[in-house]
Amino acid sequence: MPSLCRDCLTSFDAGARCPACRSPRVLAHPELYQLSIAHMDCDAFYASVEKRDNPALRDVPVIVGGGQRGVVSTCCYLARIHGVRSAMPMFQAMKLCPQATVVKPRMAVYVQVSRAIRAMMEELTPAIEPLSLDEAFLDLTGTERLHGAPPAVVLARLIRRMETELGLSGSIGLSHNKFLAKIASDLDKPRGFSVIGRAETADFLRPKPVRLIWGVGTATQGALEKAGIRTIADLLRWDRADLVTRFGQMGERLWHLARGEDHRRVNRDEKVKSISKETTFFEDTADLEILDGHLWRLAEQVADRAKAKRLAGRTVTLKLKRGDFQLISRRHALGDPTQLTDRIYRAAVDLFRPEAAKGPFRLIGVGIADLAPEDQADLSGDLLDPYAAKRAKAERATDAIRARFGPDAIVKGRALR
Repeated sequence: MPSLCRDCLTSFDAGARCPACRSPRVLAHPELYQLSIAHMDCDAFYASVEKRDNPALRDVPVIVGGGQRGVVSTCCYLARIHGVRSAMPMFQAMKLCPQATVVKPRMAVYVQVSRAIRAMMEELTPAIEPLSLDEAFLDLTGTERLHGAPPAVVLARLIRRMETELGLSGSIGLSHNKFLAKIASDLDKPRGFSVIGRAETADFLRPKPVRLIWGVGTATQGALEKAGIRTIADLLRWDRADLVTRFGQMGERLWHLARGEDHRRVNRDEKVKSISKETTFFEDTADLEILDGHLWRLAEQVADRAKAKRLAGRTVTLKLKRGDFQLISRRHALGDPTQLTDRIYRAAVDLFRPEAAKGPFRLIGVGIADLAPEDQADLSGDLLDPYAAKRAKAERATDAIRARFGPDAIVKGRALR
């Protein structure tokens, strides 16, 4: 059976250990050198960056997130052992793991590291489809002659390079389509490399719960369970037309994915339609000072992501969810696209002000839409605000200082609310 040592990258026929370096980290699969669609997912990305940059955190549980009223952005695997999960309220996370060290997110640093990983990927293939800062699909079809090695070996090299040059680990899923590659990357984290071949697809999927299917959230899972569908085997018993009649377009998608069919290409030109960030409060709040602080931090995170993606937005969006779960959405079109925290924040405040009395709120979110390239951003300024140009210049200067001395070199007082 084709086998690969993930430590020294030696290829061999079979064996529990590498014949060259005796490592037990051996990957063996009948289709190992025939598959070329991969999903790479960094392991606990934000937390891993924090541990790398602060050796004192290496052996302790780390949670990246906000204060008592915030949520967990991510956490390391030591914290996950205690039950901590992403998007969990901080108060709950600290009850589960009181010994954890909480670190505030440093988006500028994560963006910088993400770009370094992306540059490594670009050396392997032009067919890269990023899903977020820390994960992406790669299509290495037809690259074997270029690299002198099949995709599996090239991917193992990528992970080894990430570890040696960046001090970060990742997990690889390798298969014959995006759906299965994404599933495979979650099978053996951290530092995993899992393969799902064509021959085993049906047997692999049949006993799995429907929630394994990408896009099946809590609401969809509930609707499927009402129809008696709990596993992919249950889905396979349904006629295609009946699934479409019952679940619409989702039914068509489920029919194909239950059979391991996914014809989507790895598309590097997949356009981002919007950039947004939201937070859910542990307790509903109508405190205007607290809400204003959240508006600033959300605007700052949206601006950081826009700058990282080299994009700007013509429309600023505000999302509010009241204590009774009523959803309020508001939009404001700008004169020209922006990627500046200051402009996003001020537009969000203008949208929020008329809605403030409708609180208390359990969720608040800020975003930008109608995206454009960054070279179209903030060209005209704000003719009604004579200080807008000065604030924009100050923000650009702040970005440069943070890039050189770290994200905490300059912190706005508003961000501390």
